[in-house]
Amino acid sequence: MTIRNLDAVFRPRSVALLGASERPGSIGRFLLENLRKAGFRGDVFAVNPNHSSVLGQRAYASVAALPQAPDLAVIATPAATVPKLVADVAAAGTRAAIVISAGFGANGVSRQALLDAGRERLLRIVGPNTLGVIVPAIGLNASFAHLLPAAGGIAFLTQSGAISTSVLDWAAARGIGFSHVVALGDMADVDFGDMLDYLANDAATHAILMYMEAVTQPRKFLSAARAAARTKPVIVVKGGRHAASAAAAASHTGRLAGNDAEYSAAFRRAGMLRVASLDELFDAVETLAVARAPRGARLGIVTNGGGLGVLAADALLDAGGELATLSATTLGKLSAMLPPGWSHGNPVDVIGDATPERFAAALDLVLDDEACDAVLVLHCPTAVSSGFEAARAVAAVCERRADAAVFTSWLGEETARAARAELAARRVPTYATPEHAVRAFMQRVDYRRNQELLIETPPAQPEFAVDGDAVRAVFAAADADGREWLAAPEVRTALSAYGVPTTGAVLAATPAEAAAAAERFGGSIALKIQSRDIVHKSDVGGVALNLRGREATARAAQHMLERVRAAAPGATLEGFSVEPMQDTAASLELIVGVHTGGDFGPVLLFGEGGTAVEVVADTALELLPLNLALAHALMRRTRVYRRMRGFRHVSAVDLDAVALALTRVAQLAIDQPRIAEIEINPLLASGAGCVALDARLRLRAPSTPRAPLSICPYPRSLEQGVTLADGRTFTLRPIRPEDEPALLRAFERLTEDEIRARFFVPMKTLPHVTAARFTQIDYDREMAFVLAEHGAPGVADIHGVVRLVADPDNRSAEFAIIVERALSGLGLGGLLMRRLIDYARSRGIGGLTGDVLPDNAVMLALAASLGFKETRTTENVVRVSLSLEP
Repeated sequence: MTIRNLDAVFRPRSVALLGASERPGSIGRFLLENLRKAGFRGDVFAVNPNHSSVLGQRAYASVAALPQAPDLAVIATPAATVPKLVADVAAAGTRAAIVISAGFGANGVSRQALLDAGRERLLRIVGPNTLGVIVPAIGLNASFAHLLPAAGGIAFLTQSGAISTSVLDWAAARGIGFSHVVALGDMADVDFGDMLDYLANDAATHAILMYMEAVTQPRKFLSAARAAARTKPVIVVKGGRHAASAAAAASHTGRLAGNDAEYSAAFRRAGMLRVASLDELFDAVETLAVARAPRGARLGIVTNGGGLGVLAADALLDAGGELATLSATTLGKLSAMLPPGWSHGNPVDVIGDATPERFAAALDLVLDDEACDAVLVLHCPTAVSSGFEAARAVAAVCERRADAAVFTSWLGEETARAARAELAARRVPTYATPEHAVRAFMQRVDYRRNQELLIETPPAQPEFAVDGDAVRAVFAAADADGREWLAAPEVRTALSAYGVPTTGAVLAATPAEAAAAAERFGGSIALKIQSRDIVHKSDVGGVALNLRGREATARAAQHMLERVRAAAPGATLEGFSVEPMQDTAASLELIVGVHTGGDFGPVLLFGEGGTAVEVVADTALELLPLNLALAHALMRRTRVYRRMRGFRHVSAVDLDAVALALTRVAQLAIDQPRIAEIEINPLLASGAGCVALDARLRLRAPSTPRAPLSICPYPRSLEQGVTLADGRTFTLRPIRPEDEPALLRAFERLTEDEIRARFFVPMKTLPHVTAARFTQIDYDREMAFVLAEHGAPGVADIHGVVRLVADPDNRSAEFAIIVERALSGLGLGGLLMRRLIDYARSRGIGGLTGDVLPDNAVMLALAASLGFKETRTTENVVRVSLSLEP
């Protein structure tokens, strides 16, 4: 359940307070006073079985005694009484309740009892243990907050009542208004996902702010967050960043993939912006509303104080930004108009006596430089120039160059106040300190990056065959032995089955066999101990490198046995792995891992590998599923990425090969739910490609289910072959993000009439943002089937598309269809529609609706043949509907 009946919480026509009281200091009194003072125009009923009136208002002895069923019930009675009261209001016809009461889980009163009491009537519950709900625009204050906020365009969601009241106090002093303030409390029913779904479509809400400690249903949350973040800024601050994580995990991946990092990955994947504090939360709203989006993270700085520029540059580099390198042309022009003592670089110090005209001219020149994605203007007060006039000059440049990303900071207080007010009035972002301004710039950079990830078209992946039988066979062998860790050869088999390059290692049972294998290989070899009981071989002396020849290998193997037996006396030793040494001189050691134990299901870890991986701690996370665009973005978030691009005498590694390996490891983890964790360390990468030198894989018990992926992966099982009446064969499959180029080609082949019939308006091109939205769908709530030629997505042409978008409650879905006219007369419209109807039924969707132009006789006839009913909504549109209820 998601948004069903939430209108009764946020737009009620009547409210009943159960537990109304006139006892001074009681929550029941605060609630009643707030409900009466906020200006709510509907009825407010007080329920108290022990009093006939409360605060001079008539009180009703029970829910049954009320003159009408209220839309919303606010309950503030002891926890033991709440389930019965919820059942009473649900039976009366009330559709939602806010349960202020705490104490559930204690004294035998469970949250499940609360849910069960209202479930049959679909009554929605906010709470329990909540401060309440405030909707200022309609005068609803169903809370015991100490302040009524002004109406505004910000929705604030929180799990903490204390955070709610603190934010209200903070916002009141700054004149910040809200569309909604919702304290979700323990989230027994209504949670962050429900609220994001509701607020995404609320016209009065322009930005959504959240204080979060945890999510309850990750897939619902991410589906809702991605949908909301496409329409308005969603900004989150999460508490508990440093909670203890998997300290006892057996692999590096398990220890490095901390809970907080997974939340950051989830927020980024959803297109949200994460900030560190409540102060930053509201600053970010203003920044996103006013500041222009920079092209990237390269910042130019113009200042009349050299020290200010240094502080700003330090803050920028600490935050992961880049100090722009100005071109020789720009430096020459600046030298021609600035005093000789200027800084001759970035930051551009225009000297303390800079006039307003000098500020403006320098800003213009730096904005002209292609190396600058944005410019920060800093001003410190001096006796020889007017800060206010300088602000006016800078604002004039910003107005003239409306697309330029400019941030400002006028330092000081008494003399800077008027200048900052002038900048703010002319909608130029301005901040109290350079560090504050840099933080705002980086928030804008991060937000743009996250939004771009939502619409970035991934390149087509090379087709490869998966050997699932080989993977299942090694899993079965491990199960038969009662092992959770696969042996090294078994791990290589699993990786190879998904196209991940591995070494040509051979097994040797004895030192003599290892020596013979080394002789066969020739050249240098690596020798590694084999034991199901040893996860990290190097920790127990179980790795020897650069061995050459029979005798050296035999001696090393014997000494290895002695070392390992001493270091791990309980381990069963099964022999050795012998493999040719890889060329490490021009290579980098990377780590790739999958961890499945977090709140968001499986995540993939990437970074710098080697034996010191935990000390280096250069890793980044991404949620599964993964495509090539996401894989490249994941690599870019690590420090080792700069070295991967080449440095000094070391050539760049094959970035595409590494990205492809990441996607294939991810696919292995998706397809095989028995996998608890995977770790490849090192993945040796060079200009020639990459190879997994050492890897481990742990299975979960067959009876232990894996947490589901928080983002629904591509449903490969829905693919099917289709043979047309003329004998041609196609693939009917779900659309993929990689299909955007093919979709654009298909659009170009449409006639004007076909475009008008599908989109209702003339369109000459399909914008990238629209095409990305059509191809990068949430398979959990949306589905689009394409009729495509055989071949890789994006490369193979598409000749027909049918899609549906379900409402958050799965009660109904809107559909649309288009078939290329060149294939008309072959029954493709009926084929696609029947496939969509079958899919909708399998998902339990209650009905399909679609809008058709009245002159689209072909579509109206097709809909009628499939059982759709027509309704004329306007004189320009016919709505066709099909019930799928059993």
